[in-house]
Amino acid sequence: MSLSRSTTFLALGFAASGVVHLAKPEFYLPLMPSWVPAHRQVILGSGVAELACAAGLAVPATRRAAGWASALLLVGVYPGNVKMAVDAARTDNTGLKVASYARLPMQFPMIKAALRAARG
Repeated sequence: MSLSRSTTFLALGFAASGVVHLAKPEFYLPLMPSWVPAHRQVILGSGVAELACAAGLAVPATRRAAGWASALLLVGVYPGNVKMAVDAARTDNTGLKVASYARLPMQFPMIKAALRAARG
């Protein structure tokens, strides 16, 4: 079973983001909601989870499970994206505001692609 275009893009996005989470975790620290404990460890863990999802999506035998895991991961990180947008709204940085708010609706096609992978 070959990868669909949406699954390919999702896997590539997870791979790139996972690498950044592990190489530059400090980039994500401002996104962390205050109620999340152990910010650095959660960031590193989410990077590992993203890399695992990327790898799982690429392999037909694990694609369904990776699709479900990917959808859950995307839902799980959504509060961080909302926090980023709310924080950006308080700045004078128009580019950051646009990027932060544009990112929010982009999560939904990603979740849809993950669910499509999960359903085979």
